[in-house]
Amino acid sequence: MESRLLKEWDKTFVWHPFTQMAEYVKHEPIVIERGEGCWLIDTDGKRYLDAVGSIWCNVHGHNVKELNEALIEQVNKIAHSTLLGLANVPSILLAKAVVELAPEGLNHVFYTDDGSTAMEAALKMAYQYWQLKGEKRRTKFIKLEEAYHGDTIGSVSIGGIELFHSMFKELMFETFKIPAPHPYRFNGTAEECRDYSLSKLEEILKERGEEVAAVVMEPLVQAAAGIIAHPEGFLKGVRELCDKYGTLLILDEVATGFGKTGKWFACQHEGVVPDIMAISKGLTAGYMPLAITLATDEVYGAFWGGDYGSGKTFFHGHTFTGNQLGCAVALRNIELFKEKGWPERLGPKIEYLWRRLREELADLKHVGDIRGRGFMVGIELVKDKRTKEGFSWRDDVGRRVSRRIIEKGVFTRPLGPVLVVMPPLAISEEEIDFMVKAYKEAIVEVLGG
Repeated sequence: MESRLLKEWDKTFVWHPFTQMAEYVKHEPIVIERGEGCWLIDTDGKRYLDAVGSIWCNVHGHNVKELNEALIEQVNKIAHSTLLGLANVPSILLAKAVVELAPEGLNHVFYTDDGSTAMEAALKMAYQYWQLKGEKRRTKFIKLEEAYHGDTIGSVSIGGIELFHSMFKELMFETFKIPAPHPYRFNGTAEECRDYSLSKLEEILKERGEEVAAVVMEPLVQAAAGIIAHPEGFLKGVRELCDKYGTLLILDEVATGFGKTGKWFACQHEGVVPDIMAISKGLTAGYMPLAITLATDEVYGAFWGGDYGSGKTFFHGHTFTGNQLGCAVALRNIELFKEKGWPERLGPKIEYLWRRLREELADLKHVGDIRGRGFMVGIELVKDKRTKEGFSWRDDVGRRVSRRIIEKGVFTRPLGPVLVVMPPLAISEEEIDFMVKAYKEAIVEVLGG
């Protein structure tokens, strides 16, 4: 197919997500045709290093032989059969494998299709749990400012990014909100920042705790918020407050899971076990849409027993729940992790990534902060490094710099004024050097050194 024609049809027929199409069509589309390792290759043969892991999901790179073979083997058996009233082999094996990796106590797997639907299921589980326990007032959720948990109405309701969510406020249910612990934007130490947010959480739980079904958060890093890295101990403090006031903790590990922070799941850094946990993205190494909502015995047990009329059934599900192709490739992904010694052996590569970023970018006059955890990095661009005066979303600085980075053969996508670095875990040191060089040159060329 002719590249020119594909680009024309893309502009004519495809409505891209999170994209102002009137702006998009002013630029020539990059149409990806294939991938090799950590590289994307377009219809004109140009190569781009995938610096954001195809939006934070790619793990081993593209076109991986072992994962391809897992899909082919499964599709030659069956592509899909329903999980409503039937079981299937890959979904059983994957459920067992995930429970063995997850924090101890998360023993029950509910399949969905993506991060948004995994979080939607988590909210409904928590709500119904309390209804079944007879605590009818527990209908509200506590969220963090700048939170993002997906785009379904429930997950939007527990979101906090004004630009994304304000349009839909009349559709959303009521929530409580606490400040996100953002040390770079807090007037005090990281410990003071942590304690301030925890104090605000305790205020709500003390005053309105009998109305709270769950506290909902991403552990350690708020990804779409601009890679906000929480101070050490914040997650553990949230767990302790949930226990103190008798409410559930839901963790969204959709972006943070599967090695990106240096452990299987980010909550394992602080030894925290949530009551409900959502995973997706890296679950299938970026190959297939698949998600899981995990629950403890306590949560699962509330739904156990009685007939359909008892109200204990969790009436929730999707056509492709537990899809065999997704489950098969997810199983092979987990096996590949273990064969490579990941995430345990990722430490030196993580250290190299951070060292190179700091060496090359930290002293640039418009780089205010380099933050994150593991392979999740945010580079905040600011007008004034000394005062931390920032660029607004309307300044479009992130996209301007990102376009220049893309011209240099590295694909990235910013979060407002925050440049994102979240490559496949398989990235090499040479590729890291190439990526960092492109980011540095683009920042200097667009904003000055």
